[in-house]
Amino acid sequence: MPTTVPAGQTPAHAEAPVRLELPPLKLGRLTIDTPVVLAPMAGITNTAFRRLCREFGGGLYVAEMVTTRALVERHPGSLRIIKHDDDEAVRSVQLYGVDPVTVGQAVRMLVEEDLADHIDLNFGCPVPKVTKRGGGSALPWKTDLFTQIVQTAVREADRGAVPLTIKMRKGIDEDHLTYLEAGRIARDAGVAAVALHGRTAAQFYSGTADWSAIARLREALPDIPVLGNGDIWSAEDAVRMVRETGVDGVVVGRGCQGRPWLFGDLQAAFEGRPDRIRPDLKEVGEAFYRHAQLLVEYFEEEPKALRDIRKHVAWYFKGYAVGGELRASLAQVDTLDQLRGLLDTLDPDAPYPGAGAEGPRGRAGSPKRPALPHRWLESRTMDRTQAEDIAGAELDVSGG
Repeated sequence: MPTTVPAGQTPAHAEAPVRLELPPLKLGRLTIDTPVVLAPMAGITNTAFRRLCREFGGGLYVAEMVTTRALVERHPGSLRIIKHDDDEAVRSVQLYGVDPVTVGQAVRMLVEEDLADHIDLNFGCPVPKVTKRGGGSALPWKTDLFTQIVQTAVREADRGAVPLTIKMRKGIDEDHLTYLEAGRIARDAGVAAVALHGRTAAQFYSGTADWSAIARLREALPDIPVLGNGDIWSAEDAVRMVRETGVDGVVVGRGCQGRPWLFGDLQAAFEGRPDRIRPDLKEVGEAFYRHAQLLVEYFEEEPKALRDIRKHVAWYFKGYAVGGELRASLAQVDTLDQLRGLLDTLDPDAPYPGAGAEGPRGRAGSPKRPALPHRWLESRTMDRTQAEDIAGAELDVSGG
């Protein structure tokens, strides 16, 4: 896919160009020319944000995670989540589920009703209210349940030749790692690719992602694509991950929050071009306004869209000379006209601030002991009580 840079977003040249020859990402019958995946993020990766990112660069853009139970029951919110723009080349959906039967029904629904071209299963959620029920990143510890879910999902996806992938974490904590075994189980079940976030559930998003674990998974699974996730804040980070781990592509999450142009940088880097987008303050304001306009189209309700854009203020203007009073005002607007008026007060001559606008963003949380079901770690297989309790893990929460 060609890079399309919105008006005013003029690429600048990086001081030291990086070059990387990486082939397109093959996922079953799909070919992703730029081997970059936008990670599903709850409340972030709706059609509005996906379109904005696509306008800057190529890749695979995954919708927000949806629970299989809610999808099968056709909850209106879930149906909205899996909706894609007509021009999205690959309709990518991420599912979260804990029951093999329900997961199978959700995948069958997507396939039979032609609602997705790619399906991903989430096994990376570190949220305590999910892991305490055995879901998310706690689930691969139970190899029997994990195997049943993946095998069922692949079987249903294969009916429509829809590639199915999984995303997971290293494990529950450093003493209870699951990623190598889970990767082999998924490979043997026939998944099209495996993505690994180089953190445990205990880390949440804190500390540093363990890229060496990603390299070990890549070495353990030489026969399917492996994707790396964690601490990709720039195109240079992505290139370094590929060189250090040998992955077939990268998954980007928090690094693109407030920086949709990162996908333009990533495409340029993977194509061996030195172009980098370094927007001045006026250009950031225009991208922010464009995001708000797209949210109005998505929600079909201007006040709701403007409430949603508020969480993006700190991310977009990170490092830029925007005072606290103006930031607060931007987070209180109710109409596009109000937003336009405030953005017109930004200093049009304020340049790109460099390192201040880059690096980590979003809430990292802090390391904590994962919440798990009673006696969860005593066995790698489910007992009857655990099988009954885990049904409560299927909640509408963010994936990891």
